[in-house]
Amino acid sequence: MHSTLAALIAFIPAAILLTITPGLDTALVLRTAATEGPCKGALAGLGIALGCLIWAALVAVGLGALLAASALAYTVLRWVGAAYLVWIGVRMLRHPRQAFVLEAAGGGRALASFARGLLTNLLNPKVGVFYVSFLPQFVPHGAAVAPFIMTLGAIHVGIGLVWVACLVAATQPIARWLRRPKVLQSLDRVTGGLFLAFGLALALDARRT
Repeated sequence: MHSTLAALIAFIPAAILLTITPGLDTALVLRTAATEGPCKGALAGLGIALGCLIWAALVAVGLGALLAASALAYTVLRWVGAAYLVWIGVRMLRHPRQAFVLEAAGGGRALASFARGLLTNLLNPKVGVFYVSFLPQFVPHGAAVAPFIMTLGAIHVGIGLVWVACLVAATQPIARWLRRPKVLQSLDRVTGGLFLAFGLALALDARRT
């Protein structure tokens, strides 16, 4: 019990730092919440959270180790993920929106926001490699590995959802300014540039053996 508590106490600050470090997920949630509304921003965050849970489950059952050990598996997922990110980025750069249109909730667009968050997370093999190298370090001696890793993954997701709520809330006071045509176009281009940069970096990444 003592070792389990110590492991959790060590993991939580590390997970918080991991969560709040700016990256692709943060950019996606901020952009979606600012330009498409808080509900869709939250849905994008939920998609990212589900992606993290899936990665945790893969690590728990040992498939994450395959990704870390197999150059072929890593390369295939890396190229698929890079292609997806580049496609999203180029589309935003070429066709930034001219106006913000608030659409009815519950439509296909809401599902698209969720799917975008999920795919952005799942198609990034660095998340899987990070999980397979990060989570096992906090499994105490004698603990059931798979359930404990899932517990750590769930804690990370919980922290992530709190962070998503903070990001969504932070966009609302300046939402009107962010939805101006010029600002909206600039935001789409900046986000598209980030997606393109992450995609190219992922494509050019050479994994250390």
